[in-house]
This record gives sequence, structure tokens and C-alpha cells, in this order.
Amino acid sequence: MTGMIYHVEDLFDLSQTSHGALFEGVEYPWDALKRLAGHLARSLQPGSQGAVIHPGAHVGPQVFLGEGTVVEPGALIIGPAIIGKGCQIRHNAYLRENVIVGDGCVVGNSVELKHCVLFNQCQVPHFNYVGDSILGHKAHLGAGSILSNVKLDNRNVWVNFDGTPIDTGLRKFGGLIGDRAEIGCNAVLNPGSIVGRASVIYPNVSWRGILPKHMIAKHEDRPNVVVRRPREA
Repeated sequence: MTGMIYHVEDLFDLSQTSHGALFEGVEYPWDALKRLAGHLARSLQPGSQGAVIHPGAHVGPQVFLGEGTVVEPGALIIGPAIIGKGCQIRHNAYLRENVIVGDGCVVGNSVELKHCVLFNQCQVPHFNYVGDSILGHKAHLGAGSILSNVKLDNRNVWVNFDGTPIDTGLRKFGGLIGDRAEIGCNAVLNPGSIVGRASVIYPNVSWRGILPKHMIAKHEDRPNVVVRRPREA
């Protein structure tokens, strides 16, 4: 692979988050996930500043909501969580522990977030699971796309850089999605996936490993089209 992606600045514009301290001095970007719970414990000041919480939504006691954020009926935010300004937390969204959502983000219907960071203007709008992951500025997940965070053998997640395997030290690690990256509908990113800035993963792709910036990952298979046989009435 050319252009190794293992520094924070290779993936993320830190001016597009209010939580740059998470990334200060880290060796690899995923190391920020190891700091997330402690960062929230230190910086979280629960409350809402001009947010709209509709009846039927549940917001836990360890949650901050920024000005102009709307939490629709049926949404459940457990916390600890910090949610920025002007966000949409839509019907039936499920935000679990240790979640940071930047400004202007969309967290949609039947989306589950757990132990993750979303930079400003992320869109996670329909039927997505984001666990133990970081999504960069304007990253977008298509409907049904999943960031899987646990290997089937339950061992630590490793990342391979140019043939050199690196132990992340994390048993749960979904992925790093760079700024402006697009993940297509029903794509599955296997644990430890890294997607570079402005790259695209097409719908229904099962992705593993590192996709450099400005690249597209496509399916090669074509549908098998046959003549439909007439059936008796």
C-alpha cells in the first residue's frame, strides 16, 4: 500500500471537533478510543442549552445537548454523551455509553452508537451500527451500513500496514472513517477497517483493511440475469 494511514492528520481535520485533546500525543488514531471514557468523565457537564427534547424521548442524566439540537420521540440517549449544536437525533436512535457527536450531525432512525466519536457534520441516518469507531468531518454512512467492532475469535484487533501487523490493543475496534468518506448502503466494515479521506466504499461491499484516500472500493460480481419461466395460473 502506498501512503500509509497511521497518523491522526492523515484522516481527520481536528479543527472540526471540539475534542481535539483526545488525539494529542497519540501514536495511532485508534488510541484516542482508549481515552474516550476518561475524557468524557473530565469534560462532561450535563444539561441542554436550547435543545429541543420531544415527549417520548429519553435523555439520561449524564448527557449534554448543544443549542438547536433536536431529540425526536423514541430516541434513547443513555450517556455519558456529549452532543453538539444543531444535531438531529431522530426517532428510535439509540446512543449508548461514551459517545461524542459533533455539531450539525444526523443520527437517524434505528441507528446505534456505542463508544465512538463523530466529527462535525457526520451523517449516520438510517439503520447503522457504529461501535468503537471514529468518523471524520462530513463522513456519511449509507442506509444499513455497519461498522463491526468485534472479531469472531474475540481476540485483539490487528491492523496491517504494508505487511506489518500492528496490535491495536483493543478487543473492540470498529473503524476509522476519514473526512468526507462515503460508505454505501448495506456495506459491512470488518473490525479494524480504515477508510481514507474522500474515499468511497460501494453498497454491499464487505470491507477489510485499509483503503487509501481518494479511492473507490467496488464489487466485481454482476447479477446473474435469466429468463423468467412462465408459471401456470
